[in-house]
Parts: sequence; C-alpha cells; structure tokens
Amino acid sequence: MSHRIHLAAALERTGWHPAAWRVSSARPHELTTPRHWADQLRTLDRAGLVFATIEDALSLPQRDESADDLRPGRLRGRIDAVLLASAVAPLTQRIGLIPTVTTTHTEPFHVATGIQTLDFASRGRAGVRLVVGGSDAERANFGRREATDIDTAFREAGEVADALGRLWDSWQDDAIIRDAATGRFVDADRIHNVDVAGEFFSITGASIVPRSPQGRPIVSVLAHQTVPFRLAAEHADVVFITPDDASAATGILAELDGAAAELRGTGERLRVFADVVVLVEETSAAAREAAARLDDLAGEAFHSDARLVAGTPAEIADHLRSLAGTGIDGVRLRPARQPDDVVAIAERIAPLLRATGVLREDDGATLRRRLGLPRPDSRYSPHPTNTREKVAR
Repeated sequence: MSHRIHLAAALERTGWHPAAWRVSSARPHELTTPRHWADQLRTLDRAGLVFATIEDALSLPQRDESADDLRPGRLRGRIDAVLLASAVAPLTQRIGLIPTVTTTHTEPFHVATGIQTLDFASRGRAGVRLVVGGSDAERANFGRREATDIDTAFREAGEVADALGRLWDSWQDDAIIRDAATGRFVDADRIHNVDVAGEFFSITGASIVPRSPQGRPIVSVLAHQTVPFRLAAEHADVVFITPDDASAATGILAELDGAAAELRGTGERLRVFADVVVLVEETSAAAREAAARLDDLAGEAFHSDARLVAGTPAEIADHLRSLAGTGIDGVRLRPARQPDDVVAIAERIAPLLRATGVLREDDGATLRRRLGLPRPDSRYSPHPTNTREKVAR
C-alpha cells in the first residue's frame, strides 16, 4: 500500500462506552490522579502514536444530555484537560497532547496562555481541540449566554481560533534578550499588541507567555457537517471526521477540499483524521459479547457520532486500511474501554498496521514536525523566513 496514515487516540476517562467504568480493569477510583492518564499515555507513546486528545466539558451531563440528567449509573466528574496535559507532559516523550477546550464560555486569552504553557511543558508537543459549548447545562454554569444558533456559535469559534494564532504570534522568536550586563531582558519592539476587536470579544495586549517551541501549537476541530467543515478549512491544522465507511470518507474529503479551496488562506493543506470507536477482543464472538455486556450494564444500546468497530485486531486493522485508501492522513481511535482497549491499540493494532505497511513512520521532535507541518513565523515578524508550499493530497 502506497498511502500510509498516522495513528492517534482519543482518551475519555474510562472509555467511550458509558458503562466502561464498570469493567473490572477500569480503575474509576484513579480518574482524578495523574497516574491514570500517564500510564495510558505512556503506553500509546511507546507504540508510536502521533498524538492523543483528552476530552473535556463544562457541565456534569454530557453535551447530548439534558441539564438535569444525572443518572447515578453514568460516570460524572472530570479534571481539567489543559491542566492535566501539562501535568503529564514531562512523563511522556514523543506523543502529542491535545486537550479539549470549549470556545463558547472560555476566554481566548486564557486558552492561548494555557496551551502555550503546555507547549513548553511538553517541549513542543501541544495542541488544542476547539469545541462549541452550546448545551443548556454548560450555559447554566456561566449564566452569561442565551442559546445561539449553530452559525453564530461557529462564527465565535472561528474568532477564537484567529485570536489564539495572533496571541501565539505576539512575541517574536527573538524578543527575549536576557542580557544582564546591559539590563535588557526583552526587546519591546518585538512584542506586539494583537488589537483584536471582533463580534464576540476584544483583546488589546500581547500574550503573557513568550513564543513557545512550535510557534503556533496545533489547532484541531471535530466536524460532522458543512458549518464545522468550513470552520476547520479556514482555521484548523487538523480536522476529525466521523465516516461510517470508506465511501462516506471520500465524500467528506471532497467537501473539505472544496471548503479549503474557498476559505484556506495558507497553502498548507488541512490534515484529516477519521474517528473510529474500537472494542478489541481475541475473537469476533468475544468482541460482540463484550459490547453486548456493556450495553446491558448501560441499559441501552451504545450510540455515537463515530462508528463502533468491535472485533479482533485484524478485523479492526482491515477497517482502518479501507479508510487509509481514501487518502486521509490518519485515524483517531476512541477506545470503548480504558485501559483495556488502549493497551490493545498499542500492543496489537499499531504493530499490525506497522507490519503491513499502513502506519506512517514519522520523525521530528515536535508535533508539527511529526504531522509534516512547518513551524510558522510570527505574523508580526518583519522578515519572515518560513515559506509554505501546497501539498497535494
């Protein structure tokens, strides 16, 4: 196979199935400890995964649940994804760390400085996944917003993404001098106020964090339809899509390419990752039985925006190979159970993809380098050195 893909993972507490916390190996008592997350991230790191995203939300109910839905059988509570990523960053080596941040209620300035700090803590492996927070439960926790339509919410998300880039660029790379003899710590002419005055917020000053190792950490979004496709095409480095099969992926890629041709100001193309929920067992029958047991524990059948593939490592690898044939850049696997399926991804699926020539072997110390993305110059630099070239899919 000529086209190779990256492998990534999406971590969600004890897994993506709502009953996964009841599996004997789930360790729900450790959910608020760095060890729970560090163990799984190190496992994925050793397997060569390019990055892991970490889920987050601003309410106890899930985004698709009502504000008063606190069924006792569902896992509740989480720790802040950005702070968690910074805590575990020194414990990992190469894997990118991409926490989830809600754009609707979070100040862009705080997001920008938190992700820059993560980029320093990880030595250039940081990113952010931007999510629109439009649920009633999330709004109730802030009390500042009325319900908004999808176009307005995603316009705001685009404005947040633009502000992040400007804040990350506000210090030029050579702004810090540190010359004790002359008493000059910074060159003030190389620190720039961003002066953002948009529809939803305004920012006058510069970031409080100097420019981080990647210059601009990775921006990613999950997209299911035209409006978020356009957000990704205009503002993101990475987009996550949820096709049922290769045919659906081909159609989504065509729509993304059209949106990018219209909206993308840079010549650097958007990296596309397909999401798949995986439940891994040694036999097909065992996988079906495990999925059925989880559904019984949850009291309902599992439903997700992404397709669930429950099967053997070989069966899951076959599905990923069919997606790879569409020309996507990677797959982001959502483990149904953590840590069981995390271990299976690392020890069974990744080696199988590597052995059959599907897995991309990348190099580079930063997440941008591993994804084949150049380190951008600050937009405020008077003498940019980096040039971007279009890369055909």
